[in-house]
Amino acid sequence: MAWRCSGKTNEELINNLYKNSLIKSPTVKAAMSKVDRAHFCPDTTYAYEDSPQSIGHAATISAPHMHASATESLLPFLYPGAKVLDIGSGSGYLTAVLAELVCSKPGGKVVGLEHIKPLRDLGESNILKSEAGRKLVSDGAVSFVVGDGRKGWKDEGGEEWDAIHVGAAAVELHSVLIEQLKRPGRLFIPVEDERGYSGNQYIWVVDKDKDGNVKKERQYGVRYVPLTDAPK
Repeated sequence: MAWRCSGKTNEELINNLYKNSLIKSPTVKAAMSKVDRAHFCPDTTYAYEDSPQSIGHAATISAPHMHASATESLLPFLYPGAKVLDIGSGSGYLTAVLAELVCSKPGGKVVGLEHIKPLRDLGESNILKSEAGRKLVSDGAVSFVVGDGRKGWKDEGGEEWDAIHVGAAAVELHSVLIEQLKRPGRLFIPVEDERGYSGNQYIWVVDKDKDGNVKKERQYGVRYVPLTDAPK
């Protein structure tokens, strides 16, 4: 599918993803169209290919269709004014896309969380390449922090999150992440196969309703880098 969705420009890439139903919502299409993937790829020659790229430190910027899938899944909770945690923010690309959806209204906020400081710095430097990104950061609507993604992040005031995206594969569904969801809220996270099959990973979507009841759903198989400790 990647060869059908890749493009020569950001616009062509997003249009191809939409045409092939890898982006389904016009809202997601509009948000991804506003974020130039070339600002977030170390090799701009391949910025508009529907494939992952290494960004160093054993991390990658995911293929655009995977970012689209995550955004589509979280979309009901990505309303203007929502607060979103992006764990394993890496290049900062998805952090920027999420910000396009939630930061159009005062109070909207996206925090990119990385366990390696150079990756935290990379995400911030990438988003600062655009005028829109510079405004989001200067206004405090987007920030990048260093921490252990398996423990989530308590922002100033201890606010909970409308949506949490995890961009690396966890060994389990960390309960602390579910605890940090609002009521209602949604968590999107890749998890290693609980049956012990080596190398297998699946997307899990966890919903918390307004009464605090939790529903967990295993969806499709994926391949992500692991959610681990920072290298010593």
